[in-house]
Amino acid sequence: MIEVYTDGASSGNPGASGIGIYIKQGEKHQTFSIPIGHYSNHEAEFLAVLNALKICRDQFPGEILSFRSDSKAVVDVLEKEYTKNPKFIPFLKEALEEIRHFPYFFIKWIPEKQNKVADKLAREAIHKES
Repeated sequence: MIEVYTDGASSGNPGASGIGIYIKQGEKHQTFSIPIGHYSNHEAEFLAVLNALKICRDQFPGEILSFRSDSKAVVDVLEKEYTKNPKFIPFLKEALEEIRHFPYFFIKWIPEKQNKVADKLAREAIHKES
């Protein structure tokens, strides 16, 4: 099973944004700090999950994925596979398309204090863009 921690951050809402992805596979781990442009905080959180799914599809095809995020909005939308928010619908559709490539996908909300690595990576990504 692959454990994936994601976080999105914005400097302003919307503003310069970045995503952080921390992937654990047993004793190995990978980190990604990616500037993504100008987004709201919620959009950055969704983009963190989408980018992590694409990385996993490339590097860990067919694996079981266990995602963790400190964004209740993202976790709720993906767990329910539904949103009324028109801004979230394209993110949900793309995420569901990516998730279909894996036998099992789990996502769990975690408190910010348990997501420090991904948070640090997301904030570093904002500074890379500046």
